Amino acid sequence: MRLIHTSDWHLGQYFFTKSRAPEHQAFLHWLTEQVELYQVDAVIVAGDIFDTGSPPSYAREMYNHFVVDLQRTGCQLIVLAGNHDSVATLNESRELLSCLNTQVIATVGDSLTDQLLTLKQRNGQPGAVLCAIPFLRPRDLLASQAGQSGSEKQLALQQAIAAHYQALFQAAQARCDELGLPLPIIATGHLTTVGVSSSDSVRDIYIGTLDAFPAQAFPAVDYVALGHIHRAQKVAKSEHIRYSGSPIPLSFDECSNEKSVYLLDFIADKLTAVTPLLVPRFQPMAIVKGTLAEIASQLQSYADDPQQKTVWLDIEVATQDYLSDIQRRIQTITETLPVEVVLLRRSKEQREHSLQQQEKETLQELSVEEVFARRLALEESADAPRLQRVHTLFSQILAQVASGQSAEDDAL
Repeated sequence: MRLIHTSDWHLGQYFFTKSRAPEHQAFLHWLTEQVELYQVDAVIVAGDIFDTGSPPSYAREMYNHFVVDLQRTGCQLIVLAGNHDSVATLNESRELLSCLNTQVIATVGDSLTDQLLTLKQRNGQPGAVLCAIPFLRPRDLLASQAGQSGSEKQLALQQAIAAHYQALFQAAQARCDELGLPLPIIATGHLTTVGVSSSDSVRDIYIGTLDAFPAQAFPAVDYVALGHIHRAQKVAKSEHIRYSGSPIPLSFDECSNEKSVYLLDFIADKLTAVTPLLVPRFQPMAIVKGTLAEIASQLQSYADDPQQKTVWLDIEVATQDYLSDIQRRIQTITETLPVEVVLLRRSKEQREHSLQQQEKETLQELSVEEVFARRLALEESADAPRLQRVHTLFSQILAQVASGQSAEDDAL
C-alpha cells in the first residue's frame, strides 16, 4: 500500500495582497504527477484545504479540478477539514465528490463508522484502514459542565479527545478482523501536539481550553497523519507521527524551509518507508536584513540573473537614523532588479529604540512631514508602492496648503 500525506494547502490565500493561485495550481499539477509517477493508492489531506471558511470561487474551482484530474489516475482522495475550513463549504460537494473516488470528512458524524474508511489498493483489494479524524471542536466531544476549573476543563477535553481516538482505533481493529487481513491502521488529526515548531503563518487554535495534545495520547496506530503546523516534522521523535507541513511557504519565515509531502510505503500492516517528496519552489521569496548599504549590497546578487522569476522580498531595515523617505530609498535600490518588495519594515530593535526616543519628544519638536512619516511607518503590512503613493499624495497636499498660505500672505 502506498499513500501520500499532505496538508495545509490554504487555497485562496492572499499574501500581503498577492494571490497564491499560480503557486497552488502548479503544486496541484505537480502532486498529480507524483501520484502517477509513484503509482500512489491514496492521498490524505489532513486539513486546511482552504484559507478561509468562504474561499473565493477560483479556489473552489481549483479544488474541484484537482479532484477530477486525480480521479483519472485511479488514486483515492481523502479530504479532512481543518480549523480554517467551513464544514458547510466542504459538505456541499461531499456526495458529488464521492462519485469521483473522493471521501470528505468535515466533522464528527453521528456514528463512529462515518470516520472509519477502508482504503483500497489500485487492484481493488483493501490496503489500509483509516481513522479519518478532522479538526475537533469541543461541542463534538463533550458537554460543558458548570463549576469546573480551567485545569479540570483542559484535562476533561484531553481525555475526551484521547477516548475518541481510542474508540476509533478499536473500531479499526475490528474492521481488520472482519476483513481477515493484516492491514495498517492510520489516523489523522488537525491540531497542535506538544513540542512542535510552528511559524508566523500558523494561527493558534485552541480546542476549548486545550492548547496542545500530548503525543503519547495517540493510540498504537501504524501512522498518524497530522495537519495544522506548516513545518514538516516528526512529533516526539517518532517516525510514525508526523506533520507534512504546507506545500508552499505561507509566511516569510517559512521561505528557507524545504516544503514536501510524505510518501508512505506499507507492506502488510508494517510501515516500511517514509520518503519526503520535495515540492519545487514556484515563487521565489527571501528575507533581506541590514542597513541600507548592506541591503543594497545583498540585493545586487539578483542583478546577476536578470532572467530569473521576480523574487518577493521582506526587507528589514536596521538603522539608528529615522528615515522619512525609507520607501523611496528602497524603491530606488530595487527598481532595476527582478524583485518586488512585499513587506518593508524596521528591525525589531530599531522599532523599540525609536519608540523610546519618541517617548521623550513632543509634537513641537517634530515637523508635519516627520509626524506623517512616523505614522506611515507603522503600516508594516502595506506594500511599498502603495505607501509611496500615499507619501506622494501627502506631499502634494502640503504643497497646496503652503501655496494657499503664501497667497494669503501676499494679499495682506
